[in-house]
Amino acid sequence: MNFKKINNITGWAVGLFACAVYIMTSEAGGSFWDCGEFVSSCFKVQIPHPPGAPLFVLLGRIFIVAFGNDPLNAAKAVNVMSALASGFSILFLFWTITHFARKIVHTDSTKPITANQLWTIMGAGIVGAIAYTFTDSFWYSAVEGEVYAMSSFFTAIVFWAILKWEHQADEPGADRWIIFIFFLIGLSIGVHLLCLLCIPAIVMAYYFRRRSSFNYSLIRKYFIRLTILGGALGFILALVGANMEANSDRGVPMDGTMSGLMLFGTIIGIALLYLVEKINKEKKELYGGAYIFFVLSFIILGIVQIGLIQYSIKGAGQFDILFVNDLGMPFFSGFAFFFIVVAIGIWLLLRIASRKGWAYLRLAVWCVAFTLIGYSTYITTMIRSNADPSVDMYNVDNPMSLVGYLGRDQYGDFPILYGQTFNAQPADFAESSMKYEKGKDKYIEIGKDIKYVYMPQDKMVFPRMWDASNDQGHADYYAYFMGIGKNNNGEYERSPTFGDNLKFFISYQTYFMYIRYFMWNFSGKQNDLQGVFTGNVRDGNWITGVPIIDNALYGDQGMMPDSLKNNKAHNTMYMLPFILGLIGLFYHFKRKGADALVNMLLFFFTGAAIIVYLNQPGYQPRERDYAYVGSFYAFAVWIGLAVPYFVEQASRWNTKLLKDILVASAVVAFIFLFSIVVSGYDGAAALTVAVGFLALFAAVAAGLPYVLKLLKNPTAITYAAFLACMLVPVLMGAQEWDDHDRSKKQLPRDMAKDYLESCAPNAILFTFGDNDTYPLWYAQEVEGIRPDIRVINTSLLGIDWYINQLRYKVNNSPAIDVIWSAEQIEGRKRDYIFYNPQPQFPENRYYDLYDMMKNYVGSDDKSKMVNRGADDYFNSFPVRKVAVPVDLNKVKANGTVNATDSVASEIRFEISKNLVMKNDLAVLNIIAANKWDRPIYFTMPYNDLGFANYLRRDGLSYRLVPVENSQVNTDYMYNLVMDPKKWGYGNANLPGVYYDEENRRHLNDIRKADTELAFDLIFKNRKEDAKKVLERADKMMLDENFPYGMTSRNNDHNKLSMAFLEAAYRCDDQALAAKVLASVKKDLQQQTRYYDALSGMKADNMEYEKKTASTLLQQLGQIEQVLGATGKPAVSEQGAIGGDSGTKKSIDSVK
Repeated sequence: MNFKKINNITGWAVGLFACAVYIMTSEAGGSFWDCGEFVSSCFKVQIPHPPGAPLFVLLGRIFIVAFGNDPLNAAKAVNVMSALASGFSILFLFWTITHFARKIVHTDSTKPITANQLWTIMGAGIVGAIAYTFTDSFWYSAVEGEVYAMSSFFTAIVFWAILKWEHQADEPGADRWIIFIFFLIGLSIGVHLLCLLCIPAIVMAYYFRRRSSFNYSLIRKYFIRLTILGGALGFILALVGANMEANSDRGVPMDGTMSGLMLFGTIIGIALLYLVEKINKEKKELYGGAYIFFVLSFIILGIVQIGLIQYSIKGAGQFDILFVNDLGMPFFSGFAFFFIVVAIGIWLLLRIASRKGWAYLRLAVWCVAFTLIGYSTYITTMIRSNADPSVDMYNVDNPMSLVGYLGRDQYGDFPILYGQTFNAQPADFAESSMKYEKGKDKYIEIGKDIKYVYMPQDKMVFPRMWDASNDQGHADYYAYFMGIGKNNNGEYERSPTFGDNLKFFISYQTYFMYIRYFMWNFSGKQNDLQGVFTGNVRDGNWITGVPIIDNALYGDQGMMPDSLKNNKAHNTMYMLPFILGLIGLFYHFKRKGADALVNMLLFFFTGAAIIVYLNQPGYQPRERDYAYVGSFYAFAVWIGLAVPYFVEQASRWNTKLLKDILVASAVVAFIFLFSIVVSGYDGAAALTVAVGFLALFAAVAAGLPYVLKLLKNPTAITYAAFLACMLVPVLMGAQEWDDHDRSKKQLPRDMAKDYLESCAPNAILFTFGDNDTYPLWYAQEVEGIRPDIRVINTSLLGIDWYINQLRYKVNNSPAIDVIWSAEQIEGRKRDYIFYNPQPQFPENRYYDLYDMMKNYVGSDDKSKMVNRGADDYFNSFPVRKVAVPVDLNKVKANGTVNATDSVASEIRFEISKNLVMKNDLAVLNIIAANKWDRPIYFTMPYNDLGFANYLRRDGLSYRLVPVENSQVNTDYMYNLVMDPKKWGYGNANLPGVYYDEENRRHLNDIRKADTELAFDLIFKNRKEDAKKVLERADKMMLDENFPYGMTSRNNDHNKLSMAFLEAAYRCDDQALAAKVLASVKKDLQQQTRYYDALSGMKADNMEYEKKTASTLLQQLGQIEQVLGATGKPAVSEQGAIGGDSGTKKSIDSVK
């Protein structure tokens, strides 16, 4: 039969099916997180956050034009691009599986392939590809405008291409596939770096296909010599680096640990070669060569990632500095000259290789050349940045900025092999290379890069608990995880031990942040609540759907509240995809070990290697499963290869094969047992999981082929095996569809519009994170909603290039005065300032903020600075109490205040911080320099700098006003909320729209705004208007999409619903109140029942949530008892339920 034709047709059918699934379920508009930024960048060809994605941006622009260049369809166009990229990933996955399956099934290539063999192979491809189509993490990225879908496409096509080369390796010109692969890798850098992790698999595939042409003795000899040479060089460089960090004046000794690790690694590297050869004496050349090429794959990966990606640009940047600063030539002249020299060098090497007949050198040079050609998409980044687009992250308008952009300098660095513990304090800092900034006609030095130096006793090998930053609670999470308390002075009681380190690596980074995600995709998912720690048995765990297993781990799942049991992300697959994948894995190694190893390397490097490299701290702002989809892709290959196992085992029963597979499954069961126990679950639960898994595995691995064997007819066995396996992806699709269908959701866009429409004309709006910034960029840059507003992200305000961008007009928003010049903030200048009280500034008065920031904090007079020793001076601020004068006539004329407001002559506030960072300084400067000319808003009631009492809600945004404790701008906000053209709910009024936890959080922000407005209206005796607000909110958020009673972290959802309930009672809307009451009461009662059913450690870990639910249930009873009967406050205005003294009192608990 014509295998090639059927393989192509079936592959395209599967790929198009996946495309259809993803297009049908793709989000209607922009999504949260980075999607708004990427769609904005695609629409105007702008510069997203480091390290950038120029190819993604260019392709996104093409799709937007193909969709009519319509702003309203731009997000959908980019989402469809992701959907198609994902669908084509499935296409190449199908062909990858059929390649492997064919080598297993059709072992005698001299004979034509039979019909049964053909359909076994096709069945493998269909099952594996469709199973991956419906995996949770891949599907999530497939339907939104993010880089991960296209990154997966490049991984898929590169991995398929190396198998295509392998199939044609003996044909003339086959090595063009290798060159094509490296061109694709170069292109992929312009999307995401994940594709680089295919390189080890590529190297191993090349080795196994070409190993007969290698001289093992020669390779072995040079491997040992080069390993020794590399180890010696690493040892010397490590000593030099340690010596540079040593400082006897500060008591910092030279730390020789890294140099010791270099020697140790050299010895281990050579010793492992001898060990591999000794264990496999009969095949020592095969296994020894495999080991050598495995090490070589690491080296090639490092050359591409560090040498080609980073140091090529660093070298070009240094040439540009030379040409511009020393030779007086234009910017980019040195950059261009560098790559001209590189091109000449490549040409010369190709001539030499051709003349000498050095085929491997010629191939390597061509690969380097085409990687650089693919990588050249980053030139567009510098070109567009020079045009000063609205979204211009890192201001990459010159080669030196591109160096920092690619190196993700703004995100900092983290240790992997050796580094500090989380409670270590820097003992010193070491300077490294000079940093440059583009000036008017030359590069300007802005200071050397610095690196903190720690004492040797504060560092450890393989540091997993390293991040001292507590902005997101990372350090506290480490301490909580290990049970490390704090002493009276706020310091941690002890440092983590190496054992603590390993426990954190196994239980948190590996089990919680990888295995949990892996099992979501191939076993089942509890719900969409973000898991924060392993002991939380309620939120976001992996499950099976088998009660005995799930109940042992997390308590009786049947007692879960309905809001979690019926959560659309509650998916149960009974471990079946996982079991099929394991069967395929073990079978693959038994039948084609070399191929299995190649796929295993892809699985390892896109899974375990990422775990080690990312070195994630606790309290992540979101789930990170999308980072590991490459390993899920590799595992899907093995899901497909379960089909030929069942066909073979049913056709000719092989007891030894079955025994080997069952033994291998016992190893997996032990891994389960070990990781679950280390992660803090009791031994009985771990044993139940292990035994339950073994029982399920044996039932499938042995039971299914035994039943199939009864059919006897080979054709019937083939079709039955395929259909039986196909039930698994069908189950996956049925379970996953409802929580991945985003075809109706428009919340990010509507929320952004709500924020922007809350602001008065020509406003300045401060935002704080991804999800209150990127959707707003999308709304402004793409749909043109309120381009008069300047959106300022406070997280980026700590970087000089971002502050400098405020000096220029963007869209319809004029430039902003930031008081200080570009020179005063360049580089590390004023990254932070110290509070340093001075006697000439008595603390019993308030000082003009503008004068203080311009003439004192902005001064470089050393008498106004803090001397940290020698010539080490830092800027300081001498006062905490500051004031911003108010021009009464101006604020009344421009609408800052209302006619009935009691306007202060100045706003006074106190800065409580002892150290103020650059981003906070920029906020203060903008407020001071604005002088009430432009409205200033915040997306949250910001209290870090002390002026929260002057923030008034104008909708979703909070306006800075010279009126103290004025909580809601009533008439303005009422008109806004009741205007359907300006106040949206993200299609929550349409049936069947799914909102995950992050979306629900933002819907709650809208509900909270409605609730606060309703309270304000009630307290101002406008009950009918309050009733209209609440009824519209209820109408626009259907209960099936967004119920009032719903379990959430800290019960924030129910707390807000209780405030909404109180508002409904107070405005005499008894029907609405009854509806809310019934929903919230049901959920809290079911929560309490669930927590009461827990025991032991499970109950202990959920004690806080239990107390919260019980307390809220009691408060709900009070509300029902008092307000349900009278509609009036239970007690005085200082009472527990809430009084008439202010809107915020009643919903204080949800902030």
